[in-house]
Amino acid sequence: MDTYTMRPDRFDRAGQDQLVDVRDLQAALPGIRRLRNWAHDALGLRLGEHAVDIGSGTGTEVMAFAETVGPNGSAVGVEPDPNLLASAERRAAAAGSTAKFHSGDAYGLPFGADSFDAALCERVFQHLTAPARAASEIARVLRPGGRVVVMDSDWGTAIVHPGDRQVVRDVIDTLLSATTNPYSGRRLPGLLTKAGLVIDEVGSHALVQDRTVGVGSLVTRISAMAVARGVITEQQREHLIDDLEAGAKSGDIHLSVTMFAVLAHKPR
Repeated sequence: MDTYTMRPDRFDRAGQDQLVDVRDLQAALPGIRRLRNWAHDALGLRLGEHAVDIGSGTGTEVMAFAETVGPNGSAVGVEPDPNLLASAERRAAAAGSTAKFHSGDAYGLPFGADSFDAALCERVFQHLTAPARAASEIARVLRPGGRVVVMDSDWGTAIVHPGDRQVVRDVIDTLLSATTNPYSGRRLPGLLTKAGLVIDEVGSHALVQDRTVGVGSLVTRISAMAVARGVITEQQREHLIDDLEAGAKSGDIHLSVTMFAVLAHKPR
């Protein structure tokens, strides 16, 4: 999972202390990039429009927005972590970008109603204890006719192979319990609809870990959590890791999670 988007700052402060994110699948990078490309195409930003990235991290997507909307438009990022916020501002300044960044979170966007033509929110909802509030905030800041793409993982789709089926099930259950909103991906259309938005399209991509990564940090960490919870033994964990390492060598391994992307708009 991709270490370059490590954003524990996005975690809901009222949520559980988790480190479960798509960032751990290094081989997920191509899949995430394809979904981001789809998001940009779907949003269809034009010169002079105003766009926001909610949970903007180091600002990559905001700078891309800024280039698309041009000098008469605006592109802003909202990010709660001060270190990432400062990093984004430095990167934008070094690149000569017009991208701007504001401190804030998905529950309280620091903008007035009907401010933006387009919005992006990637891998934020899985960390929120009150995702409906975030969906309502997105709807509030969008202008009538404005578009949004919300992207998130659904950890209920996680696949771990090979391994004893019961042990794998217990490890995945541990992963689900360690994530604030683990079924976020499948809930996005309903949340956005309840917020008053209209769903235009739903896309998905299975983020598959390359076998050269081996067991990977996610399974290593979550299986250790499963032992600590007492749902599997240390011996069962060792057998699972041995099975996965053998599978990585033989080519008989599959670790994946599905990410969903939803395009919606605010009625005029």
